[in-house]
Amino acid sequence: MTDWRPGATRATLVRRARLLADMRAFMAERDVLEVSTPLIARAAPAERGLAGMQVEQGGYLVPSPEHGLKRLLAAGTGAIYQLGPVFRAGEAGRWHNPEFWMLEWYRPGATMADMVAETADLIEAVAGVACGGVREYRQVFAAVTGLDPIDSPVGELADWARRHQLAPATADAEDDRAFWLDLIMSLAVQPTLGRDAPECVVDFPADDAVLVATDATRAGIAHRFEWFWQGVELANGARELTDADIARQRMQRERRLGATDEGHPAALDERLLAAMDAGLPECAGVALGVDRLLALVCGFEGIGEALTFDWSRR
Repeated sequence: MTDWRPGATRATLVRRARLLADMRAFMAERDVLEVSTPLIARAAPAERGLAGMQVEQGGYLVPSPEHGLKRLLAAGTGAIYQLGPVFRAGEAGRWHNPEFWMLEWYRPGATMADMVAETADLIEAVAGVACGGVREYRQVFAAVTGLDPIDSPVGELADWARRHQLAPATADAEDDRAFWLDLIMSLAVQPTLGRDAPECVVDFPADDAVLVATDATRAGIAHRFEWFWQGVELANGARELTDADIARQRMQRERRLGATDEGHPAALDERLLAAMDAGLPECAGVALGVDRLLALVCGFEGIGEALTFDWSRR
């Protein structure tokens, strides 16, 4: 017999509705305008970690509203946010679903530290939990591996991953620092983070920075941060890159490296680059996974119970 029933109970749906209302209330109180950008874009973000779902009539379901929101920022909207569904190919599992809800917002004039603090305020306001502290990526990475993620040669990173049986058998990215850093971070370091309370990690390596500003005084450091709770990534934020020429170079790099990956577009998002060239203001932004937050608040073992119909029930 086909199981047609939803994965979420009515009580969960009530809690979800309150969470969304609380997020909107939080943004309204802080004068952040809710906007809606297209869910189908002509080009997906040129980042290896974001594989877009291709639409038959042309374009891609957006894995993030980032590009549309930045075009609005360049047009002078001021602080804005979008709350709704996004889509990522090949992401189905305990904490992943190809379709999920994201809260993403940007503030002109904000720094990374500003957005770290505001994200903590948001989590505390809507989840009713006190956030923990802030640590540097270098610190949390070294605590688990004994390696410096900025200065260690890529060979040492790869050797550590292989010794700890983290590397897939097909791994051949011997010179790809971003690959090994992401592998070790996600499989070895991340599970140790935010065990008692949501915790923020700041100053990520710049190896895979695309639309993120890098530190002018500290080589190899990007102004990027992530919030974790119970070993789960909740939010990803940064001070944004505003230089269109640098953005184009980085997007071309990512396109070359991911050229054979399904879901990566053949063309760059020229409208985003034109908006940046016209004048994207200095700003910082955050993207937060709504379903993950709800699941953790409710004490679920994954996001399946936080969704009406997850990928297995679609």
